[in-house]
Amino acid sequence: MLNHNIMRKLVLTLATMASLTASVITADDVNTMVSIFQEKQYKKIDIAAVPKETLENIKKNYGNYTIKEAYKADDGEYKLVLTRDGVDLTATFTSSGDLIKIVN
Repeated sequence: MLNHNIMRKLVLTLATMASLTASVITADDVNTMVSIFQEKQYKKIDIAAVPKETLENIKKNYGNYTIKEAYKADDGEYKLVLTRDGVDLTATFTSSGDLIKIVN
């Protein structure tokens, strides 16, 4: 969910854009723009729920890490909390286990 400051800025931007252009921005346009700016939502899942092939691909590239927590988005992406030597990092992977990004 967008916080109020971002939503306010988005609405002000849309209002400015509407006043500067001859076209009309519809509610559908606003909903589309809001969905673009929303963060992807992940739901916590059991680590065992991550497909075996995905885990094998992750282990092949990040074998020194232990998976502490697993989350899944509606589009099949996984966000995993990985740990090694007491240091955690959060990594996002495609459904097949390809790395998207790492956040320390």
